[in-house]
Amino acid sequence: MNEYIAGRYPLFLKDLETIVNIDSGSRYLPGIAQVADVFATRFAALGWQPHIHHFSDKAGPCLEVSNRRLSSDAPLPHYDLLCVGHMDTVFLKGTAEQRPFSIAGNRAFGPGVTDMKAGLVTVLHVAETLQKVGIADHLSVGIAFNSNEEIGSHSSRQWIESLARRSRRVFVFEPCRATGHYVLQRKGTGAYYLHCYGKAAHSGVEPERGINAVVELAHQILRVSTFGNPDAGTTVNVNLIAGGTKTNIIPDYATASVDIRIAEQAEVERITHLFNALPQQTTVQGVEVEVRGGLNRPPMVPTEATLDLWRQIAAIGERLGMKMEWMATGGGSDGNFTAAQGVPTIDAMGPIGGNAHRSDEYLELSSVVPTIQLVCTVCASWVERDE
Repeated sequence: MNEYIAGRYPLFLKDLETIVNIDSGSRYLPGIAQVADVFATRFAALGWQPHIHHFSDKAGPCLEVSNRRLSSDAPLPHYDLLCVGHMDTVFLKGTAEQRPFSIAGNRAFGPGVTDMKAGLVTVLHVAETLQKVGIADHLSVGIAFNSNEEIGSHSSRQWIESLARRSRRVFVFEPCRATGHYVLQRKGTGAYYLHCYGKAAHSGVEPERGINAVVELAHQILRVSTFGNPDAGTTVNVNLIAGGTKTNIIPDYATASVDIRIAEQAEVERITHLFNALPQQTTVQGVEVEVRGGLNRPPMVPTEATLDLWRQIAAIGERLGMKMEWMATGGGSDGNFTAAQGVPTIDAMGPIGGNAHRSDEYLELSSVVPTIQLVCTVCASWVERDE
């Protein structure tokens, strides 16, 4: 099996070039649809069942694939393994033409090459290998390729959570970190938006008739800046503010955007309560404060079952000569959603890469074959042990 995987490395590069050279930014829906069609065609050629979902007219289509029957008159399949990835990137239409897929030394470059088109192609080649060697006959595999992960997965979250609840394990094929670390823990992510409404007035002639929204926002920012809890891994940062129109007008409106990261589920309730209480804690008389937003992704916290799964994977990886270490990170992924369903979730199962979301984003080509070999060998071990 490992020789078969190694021999198909040139095909991997060809597939990756095809996908990277398709613009599929989160807001460029035709490009996402094209990526989904390419993968749907390839999975169908294996005899697997692809289904394209349209959850929102503001997001591209999502692709679901199963090596078990998907039809309206059949029970929904349960999976031994759910493979999760996203087809969207952060890059605008035209980026692929400006800097298409390229290789320099041991690295590949191009928009989304590591975040996470290499992960998608990895899933395809894992599926092709499992089908070729017969493992797929004994292992139920589901695949979920999201179209809007980079902008919060708002239209696809329920779908991902539903698939996770029907799965025994989840691998998320975000890139393995540049350090070679996998990810078992991610902070929950979210954003709050503060809106302060006052009353405009001439700042020189009758300032006393105004209600200064900017001053109120300043007090709110100071209050919010105390909400963090470093010991618990909670960070609260005001990163964007705006208010007023001219220097000679008392501002009647001001707003701030607040980024939150939460490592522990217990902190969610505390943070939610603090933000919900802000409208009742005004300083400037007459001002009104509105709070919008909240937590988008729950914390991804490894359970004992997750750690057991990791130990299985790490043991196999070490036998293959791979470095097997995991880390926690502050960034979110769709793994936050699957882990919150109580399903053991291992993230960053894609090939190693770095500089995501940048023009110099790269993929470490030497990690491609070992990554596919690792996933396939893990799957083979489950079949051998009837797990």
